[in-house]
Amino acid sequence: MNFDDTTEEAAFRAEVRTFLSANATLKSAGKPGARSRSMGGAELTRAKEFQAKKQAAGMVGLTWPKEWGGREAPQIFQVIYNQEEEAYAVPRGAFEIGLGMCIPTMMAFAKPDQLKRYVTPALKGEEIWCQLFSEPSAGSDVAGLRTRAERDGDDWIINGQKIWTSGAHFSDFGIIVTRSDANQPKHDGLTFFFLDMKTPGIEPRPIKQISGASNFNEVFFTDVRIPDSQRLGPVGAGWKVALTTLMNERLAIGDTPRPDVSDVLELCRHLELDDGPAMQNPMVRERIADWHVKSQGLKYTRYRTMTALSRGQTPGPESSIGKLVNASKLQDIASFGIDLLGSAGIVMDPDLAPLQALFQDALLSSPSSRIAGGTDEILRNIIAERVLGLPSDIRVDKTTAFNLLPTGSR
Repeated sequence: MNFDDTTEEAAFRAEVRTFLSANATLKSAGKPGARSRSMGGAELTRAKEFQAKKQAAGMVGLTWPKEWGGREAPQIFQVIYNQEEEAYAVPRGAFEIGLGMCIPTMMAFAKPDQLKRYVTPALKGEEIWCQLFSEPSAGSDVAGLRTRAERDGDDWIINGQKIWTSGAHFSDFGIIVTRSDANQPKHDGLTFFFLDMKTPGIEPRPIKQISGASNFNEVFFTDVRIPDSQRLGPVGAGWKVALTTLMNERLAIGDTPRPDVSDVLELCRHLELDDGPAMQNPMVRERIADWHVKSQGLKYTRYRTMTALSRGQTPGPESSIGKLVNASKLQDIASFGIDLLGSAGIVMDPDLAPLQALFQDALLSSPSSRIAGGTDEILRNIIAERVLGLPSDIRVDKTTAFNLLPTGSR
């Protein structure tokens, strides 16, 4: 591993710091910064304004072709930008999916005239995209989806339901994978499209989360008609396109979900327990030490990935370790923080609660981090098979036609 920036990387890091210091506000020490319950209204406007500044400064589409407004820089540049932006209170949540997953998929499969129409507005923050993959009946098995696409001349008619779609209620466009042939095995009968979210028959319904946010949606499709020109990839090859989307998911190296060890330390420095200062309690110190060790292991695993990117290599599947460990660590820290706060842990008002209710919010939202982006079970399979070289699970449904697979009703 190499922990130092190259000359080129160091110059870009300095450029990023100059841009951020001029256009964003540093997070206060020990404070998580303001958090939005739901993206929309004034916050969405602020996000679009900041995105436009990033685009004008050449800080978005870093790895994309210059033809489409990108910089054609190595992937490590995106990592560097993400690391530096973490120190600033900037609006997030509107463009990550579109620029990290949707538009890269468009660039791989869309026609040149479509790229000319859609890529630049997305970079500038003028149009927002969402990803329509998950379904209520499919769980972690994306290929188990049931949303249907039926050919009707030069058009397709889509019927079905998607769920947990981030930002669907304020998105302009979306990418969607559908089942076009139920007589084929589940991975073979899929077809992929992009669509205008204002198309008649599309109904996003925000889901009220226990944390009070409404950033996810269930989306219903009722006789939604779209032209075949909006198909990405060949008919029946939607799984290949979907894999491209998932592989394009942005590398969140340097992103450590909060609260983390530093937040527990900050809380304990000012907290008195029944037997004295929290920092003097041996059980508290033991838990902090355990989390510190995990954090260091994750840091060096990220460094391995960063080293691969810096050398122009493709990171390996060991990056799944970070998601698996971080998700459970986040939930444990949130629960521990609430225990330390005692009765004060029920206070949700960020103006009254320690660290602006960071632990309270995390306690409610952290369980979802063990599902979103791959469940613990899926990640353990990936690590077992692709990192440790263990045998893969037996899959009896791999060659069976989808319409012959048993369901809960039979």
